[in-house]
Amino acid sequence: MKAAIFYGTKNIRVDEVQVREPDRDEVRIRVMACGVCGTDLHIYSGAEGAAKCTPPTILGHEFSGVIEEVGYGVTDFHPGDRVCIDPNDMCGACYYCRTGSAHFCEDMIGIGTTTDGGFAEYCTVNQKQVYKMGNEMSFEEGAMAEPISCCLHGIDLSGIKAGDTVMVIGGGTIGQIMLQLARISGASTLILVEPVKEKRELGLKLGADITIDPLTENIPDILKKQFIQHINVTIECVGLSSTMADAVQYAGKGGTAMLFGLTDPACQIPLAPFDLFKREVSIKASFINPYTYQRAVSLLSSKKINVRDLITDTLPLSDIQRVFTDDTYRRSGKIIIKP
Repeated sequence: MKAAIFYGTKNIRVDEVQVREPDRDEVRIRVMACGVCGTDLHIYSGAEGAAKCTPPTILGHEFSGVIEEVGYGVTDFHPGDRVCIDPNDMCGACYYCRTGSAHFCEDMIGIGTTTDGGFAEYCTVNQKQVYKMGNEMSFEEGAMAEPISCCLHGIDLSGIKAGDTVMVIGGGTIGQIMLQLARISGASTLILVEPVKEKRELGLKLGADITIDPLTENIPDILKKQFIQHINVTIECVGLSSTMADAVQYAGKGGTAMLFGLTDPACQIPLAPFDLFKREVSIKASFINPYTYQRAVSLLSSKKINVRDLITDTLPLSDIQRVFTDDTYRRSGKIIIKP
C-alpha cells in the first residue's frame, strides 16, 4: 500500500509499505479521509506534539474509513462497517488509567504519532479504538470526530454555564469548533478574536455575536462599545505566547482562561500572581480527549455541529507534501487527505 512516512524533521515521503494483517482483536480499515492536524505540522517541523514521534512513522491521527477485515476475536464489527478511530489507545494498567485519568497513561499508544496512522491506504487498529458511523455522516465529517473530541474535553474543563459570555481567540479549525461547542453549552454572548476577515465571517455564520480584528481594532474599546462588562471564559486556540497572555488578560474576575492552543515546547508567558490573586482567574489547560469520543460522534450524527464549512481543501495522498511545505495550506482551514 501507499503511505506518507515521516522520516525525520521536514522529511515526509509517500512510499510503498506492507499492509499489516489484523491480529485477534484488531480490524483493518481502508482509510477514506484523514485530516491534517497542527500536531502533524509540529512533528514535521521537528517539535513535539501531544506525544513523541520516532521516525519512521506513518502520521495521521484524524481518520475514518471502511472495515475490510477483522481479527478472529472481533465480534462487534464486520467488513463494510463505516467507522472512525480514536487514536489514543490507553494501556488500562498504569496508575493514571486505574485512577480515572487515562489520558495521562504512561504507556499510551498514539495511532499516527507513536505508531502508524491514517496517512495511508490502510490502517490496522485495535477494535476498542473504533466507533461506528451512520450513513448520515460523510467520511470527511467522521475524520473530524477526533478534533471535536479534544475540544469537548477543553469545553468541559472551561465550565461554561448557560448565559455566560465567552471569548474565543483564534478562528482556525479548533477555534470554530470551540465557538460552536460554547454555544451548545449555553453561552449567550460569543466573541471571536481573529485577524483574518474570512475566518471572522465564518465565525459569524457559526454563532459568533461579535468579531474583533486584533490587528486593526482595540479589543477593550470594542468590548466597551458592545457593552461587554464581564467575560466568564476565554479560550485560546492559537498557540502563541501573545495570545495566551491575552486569554489571561481578558478573563473577567472569577473567570477561566482555557489555554488550548498547542505551543512550541519552549513557549513561556509572563504571569503576575498578584493580578491573578485580585481577579481569582483560573488558568486551565486541556490534554487530548479522555472519554469524549462517543460524544463527538453523536454531535456529528445529530448535525448539531457544522464541520463541512471548516474543510477548505481535499487532496490525494500523493500530494500530501504540499500541505507541509506550502504555507498557503497552513493558513487555510482543515485539510483532508483522501488516500
